[in-house]
Amino acid sequence: MNFKENIKEGLRSVKSNMLRSVLTALIIAIGIMALVGILTAIDSMQASLNSSFAEFGANSFEIQVPRPQMRGGFGGPRRQEKSYPIMTYRQAKLYENNLDFDAKVSISTIVGGAVEVKNGSKKTNPNVLVIGGSENYLSNKFLDLAEGRNFSAIEQEKGNYSIILGFEIAEKLFDKRSPVNEFVSMQGGKYLVVGVLKKEGSSRGEQGGDRSVIVPLERARILMTNAKPTFNISTVLNNSLDSKEAMGEATLLMRQIRQDKIGQPNSFEISSSESLVERLNNITGYLKVGGYVVGFITLLGASIGLMNIMMVSVTERTREIGVRKALGATPARIRQQFLIEAIVICQIGGIVGMILGIIMGNFIAISINVGTFVIPWLWMVIAFSVCILVGVISGFYPAYKASKLDPIDALRFE
Repeated sequence: MNFKENIKEGLRSVKSNMLRSVLTALIIAIGIMALVGILTAIDSMQASLNSSFAEFGANSFEIQVPRPQMRGGFGGPRRQEKSYPIMTYRQAKLYENNLDFDAKVSISTIVGGAVEVKNGSKKTNPNVLVIGGSENYLSNKFLDLAEGRNFSAIEQEKGNYSIILGFEIAEKLFDKRSPVNEFVSMQGGKYLVVGVLKKEGSSRGEQGGDRSVIVPLERARILMTNAKPTFNISTVLNNSLDSKEAMGEATLLMRQIRQDKIGQPNSFEISSSESLVERLNNITGYLKVGGYVVGFITLLGASIGLMNIMMVSVTERTREIGVRKALGATPARIRQQFLIEAIVICQIGGIVGMILGIIMGNFIAISINVGTFVIPWLWMVIAFSVCILVGVISGFYPAYKASKLDPIDALRFE
């Protein structure tokens, strides 16, 4: 019996024991689905976020004061990281006015993240993000208007009751009609809608405007008179100046403004889209390790189940093995026959698992609105190889046992 005949025999064996083969393949499919699904979801989200960060370009960077994080835990003492003074409006304006290279600077602050916006009887959930932004805020955050206009210089200077609505906010309050030049109520004030942002999706965080509204920066300062807001600064270079060189100059200027002493760390954080992508890749790296662990555990259980099924198959076909050996089949051909059968079952399960995994992974990423549809060719190749490996490992011992059967004893087996 040659290799081609062994493949045919493996397929005939799978067909003759359809229910058992399907159940075994299903175990493999679940393992591959878990592996491919998790990694596909991660790749989908990473592709979407990389695309969003790429829109900001390599010639832009952000300056803000980091929020203090809690460290420790797991039985040890919890301690809070050192907190730094907030970024004041005066410091942000000093930075903007004293920058000595060609760049557009925008200043922004978050007024609140649990605000309700109304239009007559219609209102949003109390989870709207209100952002105060200067004249360059939209361009520096690469936000486009679906309709309407940006704030005028007078609106910025006087802090007028003007507002730009996020796409979802406008859709909820005004349905299909244009909200431009209409009024909405928010935090006790009546605001004139001057523009609506294009739909962006939620993967861009603060910069994504779907569930946020923007007011002139001076209006935001008035709204937060009794609070101590911290301001964020965005810088976009207008020429071919090297971004790292510009970030170095910006860091020196900001250290002078905030009076950071020599030898002490920066009391602020400066980051570009490139550094954000690096952080993202580090995070997704850990998530992928988790996906490997889950997939490995699932496939380990599947391989044990497959080995058990193949052992049963060897026992049931003892007489058949005896006949084949009596007709001249070598131990190598017998081993090959059962190995091929195990690999065929694994490949059937693997193909089903890959399809289900791609669907599941993309569905998860798209359903939470932070991913795009991707086909993970690399993970498909890896999954295909893993299926072959699982088939060989699971089928080797049963195949070895079958090849060592004595033909006379096998023929006498009842």
